[in-house]
Amino acid sequence: MPNDWLLAIDLQPAFTHPDSPWFTPGVDKACAQVAALAPLFGERVLFSRFVPPTRVAGSWVPYYEKWPFALTAEAEWLWAIDAAWTDKRTIASHRFSKWSEARALMGPAPTVTLCGVSTDCCVLMTALEAVDDGAHVRLVADACAAKTPEIQERSLALIASRAPQLVVVSAAEEIQRRRERS
Repeated sequence: MPNDWLLAIDLQPAFTHPDSPWFTPGVDKACAQVAALAPLFGERVLFSRFVPPTRVAGSWVPYYEKWPFALTAEAEWLWAIDAAWTDKRTIASHRFSKWSEARALMGPAPTVTLCGVSTDCCVLMTALEAVDDGAHVRLVADACAAKTPEIQERSLALIASRAPQLVVVSAAEEIQRRRERS
């Protein structure tokens, strides 16, 4: 599997810590699945971090008017990668989609196993941009989380509708696939 990557989106305190305004319920279960998947990809594991921009412009102005806490010095601790992943390669972006930064490391037309938070935002945006760029994407449903079970289900249904470029799988299915190919 020469260009097969695991891309974990935004597993950082902004979404994993209960004190964060952006805390995502269910992220602990998703992280457990990511922990099972990561060793199967060797060096081809990449974690992204959402970071606020240094200068807010365009549609981001009303976004940060809604979420002003994110631009304060007190919020700085939210933007680090979670401690469990500090030994992994990371990228950072102020955009919802992490694809441009990921693609720079992965090269052309990779197969990407995608997981993380939030399914309806950064995961979805990254997945759509990746397939639009020619990547084959396998989204691991139980290694993702959204604000509510309803949002998670609607997001997964939308993602599944993009098959065959975007395929929704379980962690167990992805683990089996990796074992059969190794």
